[in-house]
Amino acid sequence: MAVKDVKFRTAKPRDKDYKIPAERGLYMLVKTNGAKCWRFKYRFLGKEKLLSIGIYPDIGLGEAIEARDKARKLLANKVDPGLNKQIEKRSAKLAAENSFEAIDPAPFF
Repeated sequence: MAVKDVKFRTAKPRDKDYKIPAERGLYMLVKTNGAKCWRFKYRFLGKEKLLSIGIYPDIGLGEAIEARDKARKLLANKVDPGLNKQIEKRSAKLAAENSFEAIDPAPFF
Protein backbone atom coordinates (compact mmCIF):
# COMPACT_ATOMS: atom_id res chain seq x y z
CA MET A 1 0.00 0.00 0.00
CA ALA A 2 1.38 3.38 -1.00
CA VAL A 3 1.80 5.96 1.72
CA LYS A 4 0.29 9.39 1.05
CA ASP A 5 1.89 12.65 2.17
CA VAL A 6 -1.54 14.18 2.92
CA LYS A 7 -1.99 12.46 6.29
CA PHE A 8 1.39 13.77 7.46
CA ARG A 9 0.86 17.28 6.13
CA THR A 10 -2.55 17.63 7.80
CA ALA A 11 -1.53 16.21 11.19
CA LYS A 12 -2.46 18.53 14.05
CA PRO A 13 -1.01 18.63 17.59
CA ARG A 14 -2.98 16.98 20.40
CA ASP A 15 -2.80 16.94 24.20
CA LYS A 16 -0.10 14.23 24.05
CA ASP A 17 2.58 13.31 21.52
CA TYR A 18 1.37 10.71 19.02
CA LYS A 19 2.71 8.64 16.14
CA ILE A 20 1.50 8.33 12.56
CA PRO A 21 2.85 5.10 11.05
CA ALA A 22 4.23 5.14 7.51
CA GLU A 23 5.65 1.67 6.80
CA ARG A 24 8.39 -0.77 7.86
CA GLY A 25 9.24 0.94 11.14
CA LEU A 26 9.11 4.51 9.80
CA TYR A 27 6.71 6.86 11.54
CA MET A 28 6.09 10.54 12.18
CA LEU A 29 6.04 11.76 15.77
CA VAL A 30 3.71 14.73 16.19
CA LYS A 31 4.56 16.66 19.34
CA THR A 32 2.25 18.79 21.45
CA ASN A 33 3.93 21.99 20.24
CA GLY A 34 3.18 21.04 16.61
CA ALA A 35 6.67 19.84 15.65
CA LYS A 36 6.69 16.82 13.33
CA CYS A 37 9.70 14.46 13.40
CA TRP A 38 10.52 11.41 11.28
CA ARG A 39 11.74 8.40 13.26
CA PHE A 40 12.71 4.85 12.40
CA LYS A 41 12.16 2.11 14.97
CA TYR A 42 14.39 -0.95 14.65
CA ARG A 43 15.97 -3.79 16.59
CA PHE A 44 19.71 -4.39 16.76
CA LEU A 45 21.24 -7.26 18.74
CA GLY A 46 17.90 -7.86 20.45
CA LYS A 47 17.45 -4.27 21.61
CA GLU A 48 14.81 -1.87 20.33
CA LYS A 49 16.29 1.41 19.10
CA LEU A 50 15.15 4.65 17.48
CA LEU A 51 16.83 6.57 14.69
CA SER A 52 15.85 10.20 14.27
CA ILE A 53 15.72 11.03 10.56
CA GLY A 54 14.72 14.68 10.56
CA ILE A 55 12.09 17.36 10.93
CA TYR A 56 9.08 17.59 8.62
CA PRO A 57 8.74 19.50 6.21
CA ASP A 58 12.54 19.93 5.85
CA ILE A 59 12.68 16.18 5.22
CA GLY A 60 9.79 15.05 3.06
CA LEU A 61 8.18 11.63 2.93
CA GLY A 62 10.32 10.48 0.00
CA GLU A 63 13.57 11.48 1.70
CA ALA A 64 12.45 9.82 4.95
CA ILE A 65 11.72 6.59 3.08
CA GLU A 66 15.16 6.73 1.41
CA ALA A 67 16.83 7.23 4.81
CA ARG A 68 14.83 4.32 6.24
CA ASP A 69 15.87 2.08 3.33
CA LYS A 70 19.52 3.05 3.83
CA ALA A 71 19.23 2.18 7.53
CA ARG A 72 17.60 -1.17 6.68
CA LYS A 73 20.51 -1.98 4.34
CA LEU A 74 22.94 -1.23 7.15
CA LEU A 75 20.97 -3.54 9.43
CA ALA A 76 21.13 -6.28 6.79
CA ASN A 77 24.93 -5.89 6.84
CA LYS A 78 24.91 -6.14 10.67
CA VAL A 79 25.72 -2.45 11.22
CA ASP A 80 23.82 -0.34 13.77
CA PRO A 81 22.40 2.66 11.84
CA GLY A 82 22.31 4.85 14.96
CA LEU A 83 25.96 4.21 15.75
CA ASN A 84 26.86 4.68 12.09
CA LYS A 85 25.13 8.09 12.10
CA GLN A 86 27.08 9.14 15.22
CA ILE A 87 30.38 8.09 13.64
CA GLU A 88 29.61 10.01 10.43
CA LYS A 89 28.67 13.10 12.43
CA ARG A 90 31.87 12.97 14.50
CA SER A 91 34.09 12.42 11.45
CA ALA A 92 32.44 15.35 9.63
CA LYS A 93 33.02 17.57 12.68
CA LEU A 94 36.64 16.47 12.90
CA ALA A 95 37.17 17.10 9.17
CA ALA A 96 35.73 20.62 9.55
CA GLU A 97 38.06 21.35 12.47
CA ASN A 98 41.09 20.27 10.44
CA SER A 99 40.36 22.49 7.43
CA PHE A 100 42.49 25.41 6.28
CA GLU A 101 39.66 27.83 7.13
CA ALA A 102 39.86 26.79 10.77
CA ILE A 103 43.56 27.69 10.99
CA ASP A 104 44.28 31.29 11.98
CA PRO A 105 46.58 32.84 9.32
CA ALA A 106 47.75 35.67 11.61
CA PRO A 107 50.71 33.82 13.21
CA PHE A 108 52.22 33.06 9.80
CA PHE A 109 52.58 36.69 8.70
